[in-house]
Amino acid sequence: MRALIDTHTFLWHIEGSPKLSVQAREVIDSSVNDLFLSVASLWEIAIKLGLNKLSLENSFSELEGLLTELEIELLPIAFSDTNQYLALPLHHRDPFDRMLIAQAITNSLIIVSADTAFDAYDVQRMWE
Repeated sequence: MRALIDTHTFLWHIEGSPKLSVQAREVIDSSVNDLFLSVASLWEIAIKLGLNKLSLENSFSELEGLLTELEIELLPIAFSDTNQYLALPLHHRDPFDRMLIAQAITNSLIIVSADTAFDAYDVQRMWE
């Protein structure tokens, strides 16, 4: 399976949060899956840390090592992703989530997320 990990999913996983679903944990822990985290998620984390709206058990700089350890590939934002972003209807107003939706569509990825607002788009979301 090729899956895009939502920002909150990644954070809940690395911090051992009980909010993370069993299925999401299994997807991330399975070595047979190709996992991606969008650079938009790193940007969102950095912004929220800078605004003191988020705190992490690890430092921001340690996230790169955690991504390597978890075998999660960083997904850059391509021109085709921004083009897809522009074509999305405004069902979801969060710009970071909209970019994840666009990237999932462009790259044929399943999104691992608790956010049911993703269901308004033509993407497959996994959580239960």
